Amino acid sequence: MDAQSPEVFAERLASARPAFSLPRLESYVTQDLELIAAVRPDVVVGDFRLSLAASAREAGAPYISISNAYWSPDQPLRAIRPTVGRFRGWPSLLADTAFHVLGPPVLRWHATPVHQLLIRHGFTGTDRDLRRAFTEADLILFADLPSLFPEVAPTTRQRFIGPPPWEPPVALPPWWDSVPDDVLLAYLTLGSSGDAVALVQMADWLVQMGFTVMVATAGRASLDGDGRRLFVADYLPGRACAQRAGIVICNGGSPTANQALAAGRPVLGVCSNLDQFLNMRAVEGRGAGLTLRADHLRRAAFERAVVRLQGPSFRAAAEALEAEAAALDPAAGLAQSIEDILS
Repeated sequence: MDAQSPEVFAERLASARPAFSLPRLESYVTQDLELIAAVRPDVVVGDFRLSLAASAREAGAPYISISNAYWSPDQPLRAIRPTVGRFRGWPSLLADTAFHVLGPPVLRWHATPVHQLLIRHGFTGTDRDLRRAFTEADLILFADLPSLFPEVAPTTRQRFIGPPPWEPPVALPPWWDSVPDDVLLAYLTLGSSGDAVALVQMADWLVQMGFTVMVATAGRASLDGDGRRLFVADYLPGRACAQRAGIVICNGGSPTANQALAAGRPVLGVCSNLDQFLNMRAVEGRGAGLTLRADHLRRAAFERAVVRLQGPSFRAAAEALEAEAAALDPAAGLAQSIEDILS
């Protein structure tokens, strides 16, 4: 199956273009239909494969979408200005004012390719609503902790299953057993789309604050560990790193943020994309994290946030979410949802 590269995806978001063009979505539909015809599934489950809203239905298969609750069509989308290039260098107040005016039509433009795709294939469109474009399915499953989104009520068309614990199989690095456990320990990663310069800066700031730091670069930053205070690898097992660390610094997206919360660790989200801001707004609302803008990253603000997150209230809030995560079984929730939709 063809897929848009992370680099192209990140470039499209940074330039404020829709995540997928209509021709690309049409090519996905062709591939989807070929695979569905070969496999003949009773039900199709997708995770941000937006073409499946058309292809699964065209093939006559019920479609379950796994998404995040901040995209729930039942709630208003209170958008936060992402770090798009055209606002770079603007004063924050002016940029926020411009986004307040320009944001709604831009978000409708972002939703247009999925809307057009559905119309082309004979289905009801999404009215160019980004929430519906990102979740359109017969059943929506939210891979989130329910208490982060108390305003999102389960219905016959949407329900929570909790964050899946899966992560890519990554071997422990050679230095894993050399990292001391009796020190201030931080886990730092910005994922495959993060700013490499910012990653290196934050690693240096943390070391100067007295932290020992485990850094996952995703192969995007030239950073050497010293085997003493700074430990670096291209990829790391995120859940294990979160469990060892006292604090997690990431891009604010739900995968790493949920790994941290499932380990009872506070999160600092250094956010760029809209979904990251929306996720961290929910985490902040529960008192388990703080948000910084990637386009206004300053050392003083970063250090203040790190110091605040070491306070007992943030750790207590994160540990409460850890208990909630432990009580959820996403695999069982998915299995039950498949049974329900087939019955």
